[in-house]
Amino acid sequence: MSSEFKSQTLSSAIIPPQPQPGECENSSKAMSKKADQKEASPARKAKQQKVIIPNKDGENLVGLLHETGSKEIVILCHGFLCTKENNTIKKLALALENDGISAFRFDFAGNGKSQGSLRYGRYWGEVEDLRAVIEYIGGVANRAVSAIIGHSKGGDVVLLYASKYHDVHTIVNISGRFELMRGVEFHLGKDYMEMIEKEGFIDVKNNNTGSVVYRVTRESLVECQGTNMGEVGSGIEKECKVLTVHGSADKIVPVEDAPEFAKVIANHKLHIIEEAEHGYTAQQRELATVVLDFVRRVTQQDCDTNS
Repeated sequence: MSSEFKSQTLSSAIIPPQPQPGECENSSKAMSKKADQKEASPARKAKQQKVIIPNKDGENLVGLLHETGSKEIVILCHGFLCTKENNTIKKLALALENDGISAFRFDFAGNGKSQGSLRYGRYWGEVEDLRAVIEYIGGVANRAVSAIIGHSKGGDVVLLYASKYHDVHTIVNISGRFELMRGVEFHLGKDYMEMIEKEGFIDVKNNNTGSVVYRVTRESLVECQGTNMGEVGSGIEKECKVLTVHGSADKIVPVEDAPEFAKVIANHKLHIIEEAEHGYTAQQRELATVVLDFVRRVTQQDCDTNS
């Protein structure tokens, strides 16, 4: 997939090219081979195995389990126009694996190797994909999900999940967007409503091949307009512990969004990583340290409470 996209309707109305493929960045080239080799050598022997889980629409979701033998599993959720192979998601999964914690990363429907068509928006649909994964792990696999972690759009999805379902009490939101409609303008340009009214949809095309990457419909915009992250945050129970991590140099989702989550989520911790952009290109280690410390601390607190 090209790193740059240009949006247009079938009537060839042009929208300014997007600087990134959605709210996701691949930054593996910036990491040294030495660091990659170190992270690929877990402290305890782990197996990585493919797992296929059907969602409620009968679409198969394809995931990869980093199996360390731990009792609980942490689930990682990718962002828009990304997959489970996104560098940030992979690095976090390996960090968890190295720490002896089983991790599961998967492709939402319409992304990567999962079935379904790629659709703009679909926030609540991805919540239900995540629900299917959690139910599978708790039922068929008979394991507990200790935390859910999401990057970019995935950060919003894990917060939406926590507001609707109350069975996972450790949430990590990495660079999630607070004002969803600002994201629409970022991807489609300021005159997107005029094009929607004229054509009924906007086809976003690959800048090199001209093929349609995804279609934006009026319904998908209505979903974004109707999803208020302030109300979502207020709906997360106090027993649920939430960490928001954001980079100070993020040009895709502004760092100003991060403190807004702190204002509305009752049990919330905010951590800003200085000079980090959306993909945490040069700060993967720091990001992993912050996330793992939070997951470990919350897990230990839960163990102490239950003992």
